[in-house]
Amino acid sequence: MIRTAFAASLSVTLFAQPLLAQTADQAQIDALYEALGMPEIIDIMREEGVAYGAELGAEMLPDGGGADWQTAVNAIYDPQIMDEEVRVAFAQALVGDDVDQMLDFFTSARGEQIIALEVSARRALLDEAVEEASKEAAALQMADETPRFLAIQEFVETNDLIESNVVGALNSSYAFYLGLIDGGVMPQGITAETALQDVWAQEADIRNNTTEWVYSFLLMAYEPLSDEDLSAYLAFSETDAGQDLNDALFQAFDGMFEDISRALGLASSRFMISQEL
Repeated sequence: MIRTAFAASLSVTLFAQPLLAQTADQAQIDALYEALGMPEIIDIMREEGVAYGAELGAEMLPDGGGADWQTAVNAIYDPQIMDEEVRVAFAQALVGDDVDQMLDFFTSARGEQIIALEVSARRALLDEAVEEASKEAAALQMADETPRFLAIQEFVETNDLIESNVVGALNSSYAFYLGLIDGGVMPQGITAETALQDVWAQEADIRNNTTEWVYSFLLMAYEPLSDEDLSAYLAFSETDAGQDLNDALFQAFDGMFEDISRALGLASSRFMISQEL
């Protein structure tokens, strides 16, 4: 669940999705959603996104776009729409999966502690000073190959956290380009194909940044966990239920991030054109 850069038509695409077919019991899905701290994570992602939107405005728009741009960004990062899209996609991705086993783990005392630590660390990283300190601490552990780093490395590889996040970030970047193209502000000759080439040119930087963030976040979040608890979490992650849950989370969040990125591209285009006029 790495930070990445909602289409204007999001409300249409969200409610145009087919009604949930035969999923696990909806009460189970809702209970799992809450147990995983999803509402809190989405709220943090909204804060990250609004801050990113301000940075984007400063880079692309005269005077940062002003209050109107901030209003547009706040609308794109609408927490209710974000929550609804993720909740629907998450439930659809879990069709046929062993939700009971997921609930058993994350409603246990161990699972509750893990989620509390993840949410707390994610919120703490909203502070740039904390984020920088966590990266420095992680770099030291990585260089020394400490036992805790090696345990986290196994967890990262088991859950394919680097590759999955890199793919999600590349797709979000491409969606932003498409928003700019559809908005009519890209120079003549810039097409979806050339945009894709530009996006792939960012792959190495995205991979490096993703690797740095993933390890700094996980080493910080799980520092209070005992080796036994971390091993138990890894063991759960290796089960079919753990892998299915990981896949469902990526599916749910990646779709949301792509919608957001495309919306930011469209909104940027609209503001650039209006300011030129």
